[in-house]
Amino acid sequence: MKIILTTLNSRFTHSAIGLRYLYANMQELQEHTEIKEFSINDAIQTVCEKLLIDTPDIIGIGVYIWNVAHVAELIHIIKKVSPQTKIILGGPEVTYEPYRVPLDDADYIIKGEGDLAFYELCKDIVKGSARERIIPMSIPNLKEIALPYSYYTDDDIKNRYIYVEISRGCPFECEFCLSSMDEKVRAFNLDTVLEAFEILWQRGARNFKFVDRTFNLNMKAANRILDFFLAKEEAYFAHFEVIPDHFPTSLREKIKSFPHGALQLEIGIQTLNLEIANNISRQLKLDKIEENIAFLENETTAHIHLDLIVGLPGESIKSFGKNLDKLMSISSCEIQIGILKKLSGTYIKRHDELFGMVYSDIPPYDILKNSELSFHDIQIMKRFARFWDLTYNSGNFKNSIHLLWKEHSVFENFYSFSLWIYVQTDSTWKISLQRMGELLFTYMVEVQKQDASEVGSLMLEDMMKLKGRAIPSYLKAYADNFSIKAKSGTSGFNKRQN
Repeated sequence: MKIILTTLNSRFTHSAIGLRYLYANMQELQEHTEIKEFSINDAIQTVCEKLLIDTPDIIGIGVYIWNVAHVAELIHIIKKVSPQTKIILGGPEVTYEPYRVPLDDADYIIKGEGDLAFYELCKDIVKGSARERIIPMSIPNLKEIALPYSYYTDDDIKNRYIYVEISRGCPFECEFCLSSMDEKVRAFNLDTVLEAFEILWQRGARNFKFVDRTFNLNMKAANRILDFFLAKEEAYFAHFEVIPDHFPTSLREKIKSFPHGALQLEIGIQTLNLEIANNISRQLKLDKIEENIAFLENETTAHIHLDLIVGLPGESIKSFGKNLDKLMSISSCEIQIGILKKLSGTYIKRHDELFGMVYSDIPPYDILKNSELSFHDIQIMKRFARFWDLTYNSGNFKNSIHLLWKEHSVFENFYSFSLWIYVQTDSTWKISLQRMGELLFTYMVEVQKQDASEVGSLMLEDMMKLKGRAIPSYLKAYADNFSIKAKSGTSGFNKRQN
C-alpha cells in the first residue's frame, strides 16, 4: 500500500498545513504515506510524473481556489496514465457546491475538515468497503486530533513559512467568506499547542503565520501566544489575522512590546459604509475601528495590513472611494484592495438578483459587473488595485507618492493616475521599478503641473534609499545637492510578507 498526500501551493515559500494534519492522523497507515508538495508554477505533467513514480494506490489532493484548475488537469493526466490509482479530493474548493471546475474523474471527495475522515476513507479503500463517493462534512473534536507540527521538515523550517493555528471557525457571518459557514469557534488545547510551537522554535522556525480567522477573539489565548513570542530574544516574524474592534488594554500593551519587523497584523475592513456592511451581515463599530487603527499606527511598530473589497452589493465607486479616503486619513498602513469573489456555498449569492451581481465561473470567481459597477468599472478597479500595489503598498515611493494627492482626495487622484498610467503601458505587469518611478514623476510634473524640483527631490529620497542603485536619468537634474544615505537590504517592512 502506497498513499501520497499532495497539493499545489500558490508559491514555493508556502507550506500546506492541511497535508500535515492528514499525515499526523494516519495511524497504522502513516508508514505507507508520504507528503509531496508542489506549486502552481510547476509543470503539471512533471508533477504527475513525480507522483506516479512509486505507483501509489491512493493520492489525496488538497484543492483550493488558487489551484483547482491545475488540479483538474492533474487528475485528468493521472487517470489517463494510471487509472487504477484512487484519487481523493479535499479542501475548501470541494467542500461546497456547485463545483465550477469539472472534477468528475476524482474517485472520492471529502467535504469539510478531513483530519480524521481521510484516514477512515483510506482504511475503507484498503478493506474494499468504501462505497460513497462524496464523504459528508463532519466536525472533528480538535482535542482528539494529532497535531501536524512535527511533520514540518528541516527544509520547510529553513525555506518556508510555517503555518500554525490555535482555533478554527469564526463567530461572524460575513456573507462573502467561507468562514461564515462554520458553526462556532473551536479551540485546540493551548498547552499542547504551545509545546509544539516550542519544539518548532528549537528546531529553528522563525516565520510563523497563524491561520486563525479571529486571533484576538479569545484574550486569554491571544495573550499567551503573544507572551510566547515576546519571551524570545532571536529575531522572528509572526502574522495574525485580527478583528479591528477588539484591542483591550492587556493586548495593547503586549503588541506595543514587539520589536520592529516582528509582528504583522491583517485586518479585514472590507467597507466602512454601514449600509453596505449591513447588506453582507458584517458588524462594524466605526468608532472602535478608528480608535484601534490609530493605536496600532501611532503606538506600535507592527506592520498593519488593511483589506478593502471592490464590488460589494450596493457599493458604488463613490462609496468605495470614501472608504479609501477615510482609511488613508487615519493610517499610513498598507491597504490591500481586493475584488469581490463568489465562493460556492457563501450567502453572498442571495444578492444576485436584487443587485444584478454577475460573476465569472472561472477561478477565482471575480465579480464581472453589478447594478452599481459596469464590467468596464470593474476592469478599471482591478488595474487601480494593481497600480496601488506597485506604488503605495510596495513602499518604494513612501514619500513621493503622497504628492499625488496632497490634501485632496486620495481616491480621485489615484484613480486619474491609474487611468493615465494604463494608457502609457497597456499593461499592469512587467513594469520595472525604474519605469514605474519615471511614470510617476512624469505624471506629477507634466500632467498635474507640480514643481519638478520638489517632486524630483522626494523621488530621489525614495529611489536612492537602498545601496547599489544608480540615480535614474530623469532625476539627475535634481541630484546636484543630493546626499545619498542609502541602506543595505530591501524595502522590507513597508511591504507585506506574503
